[in-house]
Amino acid sequence: MADLLIRDVSDTSFWIAHHRAQETGRPDALFRDPLAGRLAGKRGHDIAAGMPAQRLIGWTVVMRTCVIDEFILAAIRDGVDTVLNLGAGLDTRPYRMDLPATMLWIEADYPHIIEYKEGELAIEKPRCRLERVKIDLADPGKRRDFFSTINARAGKILVLTEGVVPYLSVEQAASLADDLRAMDQVRCWVVDYFSPDAMKFRRRNQIGKKMLNAPFLFDPADWFGFFRQHGWEAKEIRYLADEGDRLGRPLPLPLLLRAAFLVWGFFRSQERKQGMRRFAGYVLLEPLAADEE
Repeated sequence: MADLLIRDVSDTSFWIAHHRAQETGRPDALFRDPLAGRLAGKRGHDIAAGMPAQRLIGWTVVMRTCVIDEFILAAIRDGVDTVLNLGAGLDTRPYRMDLPATMLWIEADYPHIIEYKEGELAIEKPRCRLERVKIDLADPGKRRDFFSTINARAGKILVLTEGVVPYLSVEQAASLADDLRAMDQVRCWVVDYFSPDAMKFRRRNQIGKKMLNAPFLFDPADWFGFFRQHGWEAKEIRYLADEGDRLGRPLPLPLLLRAAFLVWGFFRSQERKQGMRRFAGYVLLEPLAADEE
C-alpha cells in the first residue's frame, strides 16, 4: 500500500524527485534535473506508482518547480545573495540552475535526508557556495538559534519552504512565520498556497487517503490574513493553472472530466470559475513594513 510507503513527510521528497526525473526525460522538458533520478531511486518510483492521479501530480510538481525557479532568479536580480532552503529534501537547484558562483545556498533538513543526499551527490559540484545543516526544524529552540546564526552572517535572504508549510499545523506555521519575520536580513519567502476548496478536495480524494502518515494540516480560515497577522504580505502570486497555460502545459484533465468542467462552467459565475482555477499556487511573501504591522 502506498500509504505505508509514505512513512513520514521526509518520504515525499523521493516522490517529488521521481516526478522531476520524469520531466527531465521528456523531449519538451520545461527544466532539466539530471540528478533527480539518482536521488529518487526505486523508493521514489514505488511511491509514485502507488499513488492515484499520477499525471496530475507530475504536472503539479513541474509547475511548482518552474514557478519557484523563476522566483529565485528574479530575487537574485533584485539583489538577494543567500537562499535559505528549509526542508530542502532532494532539491538540486544549486547544481542545475544558473546561479552566481558567489551566492550562498543553505539547505536545512533532517539528518537522515542530508546524509543520504551528501552520499549520493558526493562527486557532484554545485554552481554556488553550498552548505547543508542537519536539524529538526520542528524544535523551536534549535530553529531560532539556527536562524540567528544565519541572520548574522548572510546578506539579503530568500527563504524557500517548498512543500513544507502544508504539513504544519496552524500553530506550527505561526511559530515559523514569527521566527522568520524576526530575521531582519530576510527579503522574501516562497510558500505553497492551497485554497480552502483544494484542502476539502484533498481530504476527500484518494491522495489524502494514501498519505495518512503525512497529511496536509495547514488550513487557516483566511490564508493571506494569516500571514499578514504574522508580519508578511503577498508580493506576487502564481496560480498553477495559469502557469500551465503560460508555459504551454495546461492542466492534464481526462477528456470526460474536461467536458464536465466545460458544462459546469456554463452554470457558474465568473467568480466561481476563477476560484476553481486558483486551487493551488505559490506565493512570494515579503515582510510588512513596521508601520503596517
